[in-house]
This record gives sequence, C-alpha cells and structure tokens, in this order.
Amino acid sequence: MNTAQTQSGNKLPSSARVVVVGGGIIGTSIAYHLAHLGCGDVVLLERDEITSGTTWHAAGLMVTYGSLSETATAIRRYSRDLYGRLEAETGQATGINPCGFIELATCPDRLEEYRRVSAFNRYCGVDVHEISPREVQDLFPIARVDDVLAGFYVEGDGRVNPVDVTMALAKGARMQGAKLITGVSATGVTRDRGRVTGVTTDHGDIACEYVVNCAGMWARQFGEQHGVVIPNQAAEHYYLITDQVEGISKQWPVLEDPANYGYYREEVGGLMVGLFEPVSAPWRVEGIPDTFSFGELEPDWERMTPFLEQAMSRVPISMDSGIRKFFCGPESFTPDLAPVVGEAPELKNYFVAAGLNSIGILSAGGLGRVMAHWILNGSPDVDVTGFNIDRFHAYQANPDYRRDRAVEALGTVYKCHYPTKTPATARGARRSALHDRLAAAGACFSEVSGWEAPAWYAPPGIEPEAAKLSFGRMHWWPYWAREHRACREAVILMDMSIMSKFLVQGRDAGALLERLSANRVDGEAGVITYTQWLNDRGLLEADLTVTKLADDKFLVVVTDTMHRHAQTWMERHRRDDEFAVVTDVTSGITQINIQGPRSRALLQAVSSVDMSNQAFPFRSAREIDIGYGRALCIRITYAGELGYELYIPSDQAVNVYDRLVEAGTNHGLVHAGLRALGSLRLEKGYRDYGHDIDNTDNAFEAGLGFAVAVDKPGGFIGRDRAAGQKAARPYQRRLVQVLVEDPEPMLWHAEVIYRDDKAVGYVRAGSYGHTLGGAVGLAMIEPGETVDPAYLRTGHWEVDIAGVRYPCRCSLQPLYDPAMERIKC
Repeated sequence: MNTAQTQSGNKLPSSARVVVVGGGIIGTSIAYHLAHLGCGDVVLLERDEITSGTTWHAAGLMVTYGSLSETATAIRRYSRDLYGRLEAETGQATGINPCGFIELATCPDRLEEYRRVSAFNRYCGVDVHEISPREVQDLFPIARVDDVLAGFYVEGDGRVNPVDVTMALAKGARMQGAKLITGVSATGVTRDRGRVTGVTTDHGDIACEYVVNCAGMWARQFGEQHGVVIPNQAAEHYYLITDQVEGISKQWPVLEDPANYGYYREEVGGLMVGLFEPVSAPWRVEGIPDTFSFGELEPDWERMTPFLEQAMSRVPISMDSGIRKFFCGPESFTPDLAPVVGEAPELKNYFVAAGLNSIGILSAGGLGRVMAHWILNGSPDVDVTGFNIDRFHAYQANPDYRRDRAVEALGTVYKCHYPTKTPATARGARRSALHDRLAAAGACFSEVSGWEAPAWYAPPGIEPEAAKLSFGRMHWWPYWAREHRACREAVILMDMSIMSKFLVQGRDAGALLERLSANRVDGEAGVITYTQWLNDRGLLEADLTVTKLADDKFLVVVTDTMHRHAQTWMERHRRDDEFAVVTDVTSGITQINIQGPRSRALLQAVSSVDMSNQAFPFRSAREIDIGYGRALCIRITYAGELGYELYIPSDQAVNVYDRLVEAGTNHGLVHAGLRALGSLRLEKGYRDYGHDIDNTDNAFEAGLGFAVAVDKPGGFIGRDRAAGQKAARPYQRRLVQVLVEDPEPMLWHAEVIYRDDKAVGYVRAGSYGHTLGGAVGLAMIEPGETVDPAYLRTGHWEVDIAGVRYPCRCSLQPLYDPAMERIKC
C-alpha cells in the first residue's frame, strides 16, 4: 500500500481498475462516466489542480451546430444535455446559459456550406434555423450586418463555465466512488507482454488494468515515453475582453463570424472577442514544461493586430471600448483537426483522449461517455473511424511535421470547409516510387494519409493546381470526366501505392486469417478473396482483400486509413501457440492498377503470360513479367470494369511503369487519379471503410452479406452474431445507392434523403456519376420500417443539397452493371 500523503489529502491507492491521467474536463468526464457505468474503482491523477493546463482558460462555448459527423453531433448534443442536469445531480453549478448561438454567412460559399451543415444537423436533432440579417441584429444588436447573407441560429445552444462544469463532473465522479487525486504526477506506465499493467507516479505506483491518457497538450510527451504516437501540438490561442459595453446582455447569443476570424459573447459586462487566425503560431514544439499549469503567454501584438482588427470590425463598438484583457494561452491541435481517441495500437489497454482542437468543452461530456463505454465494453458504440488514434503514424509526431502542420491546423478552423480541400503544409512526407513520373504526366497531388496521391491529371499546357475551391464543378471537372470515361471505354493507369499491404507468413498464417475473416480466404493458392473482419458484436472492423499466394503466405490489402488498425487487429488476435508473422510491406511494393475494357489487351502487349479469360479468370493472382520487372498480377477491380492490380517491388516500379505507358499509346491509356476512382466506385456501389461503412454497421445491412460465410468450418470472430443478423430479415436499416436525377447538383457527404417528405437517412459518401449522368452516392437509410426493393421503388424520393430538394433514385443493386458482366468478360 502506498503511504505517501497527496495534495488532496488522500493516500495513493496501490491498485485500481482504471487510472485516468489528467484532471481537465475530458479526464473528469471519463472518470464520471466510468463511475456511472458501475466502475467505481477509478483513480484520476492530476499533477496540479483540477482544470489546470487548458480547461481553466477555455471560452466555454456550448455549441451543437457545425459538424458533418453524426458521431460528433451526437457527442455535442449529449454534452449540452449533461451539463444542463449536472447541477441538480451534484449541487455544483455549471454556469450553463442557453443564450443561443448564431453562425454568420457572408459569402455565397459559406452560405452553401452552412445550408448543407444545417440540413444535416436538423436530421441529427439540432434545431437550427436560417435567419435574416435583420433577425441577426435583433438578437445581437451591436453587430454590423451590412454584408451578412444569413445567420444560422440554434436557440438552445450557448455557453457554460468551464471550471464550474469540470468541478461538477469531478464531484459527480466522487459521488459514485471514483478517487480524484491532485498534486500527484504520473511519470510513466508499467507493462507486460504488450499490455499496460500500471502507472508510476512521484508518490508511488498504482497497478491497474487500464490507463487513460487525458494529459491534454502534454499527452504526446507522456505517450512517447512508452512508444505511443500522439501527434498533437500546442499553439497560441487568443481572445480579447473589452471594458464594459453599455446595454450588452448575457442573454444575447454567442455570435460566430468565421470570415472575420472571430466569435463574440458577453463577458462580465464587456465583450469577449475570440480569435481563430488563419496563420497561427506553434508553441514549445520541443516540449511543454511540466511546471506550466495556469500560465499565460505573452501576446504577439504585432502579428495579431491585423486579425484582431478584422474580427472587431464585426462589432464596431469593440474598437471604441477599452481593452480589459488580451489573453493568449496554449491549446493543442492535431494534424487533421480531429481528436486523438481510443486504444493505442502500440500498447493494449492504454487509451487516449486528447487533441480536442478547441472543442474540448462542447465535446467532453459525450466523449467521456464514449470512452467509458469503449473501455468497459471492449468496443465503441459509435462510429470512431474519423478520430481513432490508430489513424496516425510515427512520423507525424516529428518536431518538423508538428511545427509546420500546427500553423495550418488552427487556421483551418474558421476557413470554408470545401469537400476537396487538402492540407498545404507538411507535404511530401510519403511519396510513391512513381512520384516524379506522375508529376511529369500532369498529376495534381492531394495528401492521402500522408501520401502524395494524384487527385486528377491536367492535360498538356494546363498547370496541375487546385486553383479556386468550390462545392460545385471546379476547373478540373472536364479532366476528371475524361479519366472516368477512359476507364469505362478504354483503359486507365492508376497509382494506388497508398493502399496498405501486409504479408502474413508462417505455418498458421491461413488459420489466423481464416479466423479473422468472415469469408473463406484459405482455399486454393493463387486466388484473391474480398472479405470483412468483424468484432465480437458482429460489426465491421475492416473491409479488405486477402490473396493466398501459398499455403504459408498471404497478401492482405486494406485501405490507407485503416493501416495501423488492420495491423493491430492481426497482431492482437494471433494466439500464443500460432506461428504467423505479419510484415508491413506497404513501402516496398508499388501498386499500379490497370482498369478498363482494354486492360487485358494492354497487359498482354507487355507480358509473355497468357492473359486470356480462360487462362486468367476473375479473382486470379499470379506473377507475370513486364519488361525487366516482375509483378504480382491480380485480376480484380474497384472501378467496376475488367481490370488488374499489379504489385511490383518498388525498385522495379519505374521500369514497369515506363513499359506500360509506352505500350499504352496503342490502347488509349489515360492516367487517372483518386477523383475518378471515387466516381467509378460509387457508380458501381463499392464500399469504402471509414467513409460509407464503419464500425457501427453489420455486413448484411451494409449490403455485404455475400462476403460472409456464416457456415464455414471453424467459424470466425463474430460468427454467431453475424448469423443472427443474417436471420433478422426484413432489415430496417440498409445502405443504398443514390442517384440524383437532375444532372447539375453535386453530392459530397451528409446530404439528407427524404421519402414522402420524411427524412429517412443521409449520404455517407458522394461523387458524380459521369456514366450515369448525375451525382451518385451511398446512403444509409433507416426509416423505422422495412427497407426492401418495393420500399425503394415506391414513394417520392428527394435529397436535400444546400437547402434545395432534388428528386433522386435509391437502389439496393448497383445502378451500373448490376450483373457484373463487364468485370467478368
């Protein structure tokens, strides 16, 4: 038993089931929810006082509006409701004030963005209304509205006191048996065989089953001590508080004006002007001092004055009021502005909840519930693919990467969120062996999981640059359409080296993969199989292909975003008595996809291997010669045409590429990028894990039941639940293909689907079907009644695109080549 007396007057326990490191709002929320789920054996450690670090100086906005993520929106709504009832439960005030919230649109693009967001938020239960400039001024009388096109108003949103709500969560956790101990620093963790076993502190050690790193802007430094990658970076964050403003009211709504970098609310009789400047400043890239707790940073007046003046121009009276305080304090941001949440792939039972990107207060309540459920029940009950910690790679924690990307990350918060926008900083981290060849061919590169990946190709004489972004048709529309049509009519070459590739080898490689896979993958050698991996609840964990190369050798290919998730899933489900080695070969293999009706002719022109349909049928995998190189050639497609994937040792990739391009001149070969891949696969209804399917779906509702062999000998993880799901027909929740009948509008993501004027689902992923002649996507439909072909054929179907409803068609079968005749020709 530890006997050292702590600052909070408690003795440090020698053991606990869960130890939470960090006493900010997210740490206290997780402790609160763990205790309320019946796990009272929780210890929270805070090296200083509760709320130190970032929580104490947060602005306290409690806003449910603004996200195109169903998970994030639900987290925000839960947080607002929780903060509203905490005082009654604990007797501790939270300072919640549902004064309302207004988002301003001052240009056509922002108006379209907010109309898209509003339609989706209403579907998710947020009561948002579009209001006129006059109504904005009626609600916030001192605002200038001469350039306002519209406001988006949520009456029930508002603000809380960050310190008070954190103290209420802490008190609520203690009331349920959790121990919150201040003045104790966690110095590390103990582990055994890849699993966390305890926490070391400056007052002794605590044995535990789970550790949760909620150390905020110190999370990266704490995690790197035990090899956990958490690439968050602190940056300067500002707000100004004016002297008294006559007539201002606490009941005025929070006003947000991203075009001018500011948000505004009453603060002790004055005006708070908060800032998200477009170019930010990282703070202490080398590491944050352990002694920094309630500190402030010296404001950079010279750098910030232009941004501050622009923000204050929205409320002109602020420029005539005295300045009571210009505050600068650090907050941490992640490379993609999504939180770092979940179980670390490097260490089992080590969880992280950090990198909240200035939305910690409005997210902490719901995120605490998600984390508590995840820890105690073994898997999350919401879609976590967008913020799971295992999406990150070690290089993203490098100082140079964090320094460069942090400048952009904070600045992106208030920029227009265009669907095709790609980061501009920290670029070139990962490049295909073909990068220079593709650049010479006119590639316009986007960043995909750190890779430089061609989005589209410019014709000769046109600069391959993104130029002006839009929610509609951009200048590269005709180039994209050409690539799409070339795949349907001739042949395309696509560099897909971004795909994550693993060799699984050894005596028990087949047994391991057969147990993980819902489909039969350990059959004849030389065959590729499409399959899903399920968890114990029968829900999707991964969507991938397994190619059997030999009895003891398999190639596993999964999408780029699921790289570390898939690798960790294999490693953690390998039994102690199994000999199966998982090797990441992503960087060593260049992947070139040759797709289209002339793909066979092109490959036959460069190889001595018989590529005929009889000799090389669909799903075949074998090594072929191309020029001086060798390639594993797999006949498979993600575009819906006759096609092949070539896996080439990277040292031979340029030679193979040159031979293909040279021969391709006789077959109409066209380079194609990821925009074409997106439109081609959505015309065919192919799924993409993390975009249109996720960890909340089962295979049968997602239309993937054909890949689940519930009767295969030996079963698989999740088999019993999958069998029950298969038998649960008729299904009331289905993933369907959507086609907009008007050829003009675009689908991107989160557009709401209506049947007979009732909202029944939303588009999870969208693009444009250049063959089908309209925008196309995949939508999850869940109307509370049977979804079958008859349901989809009847009724009046519409999709809301930026506040305008367009007629659409919905189908369970692919609208392009449903019989797969083109693929198997």
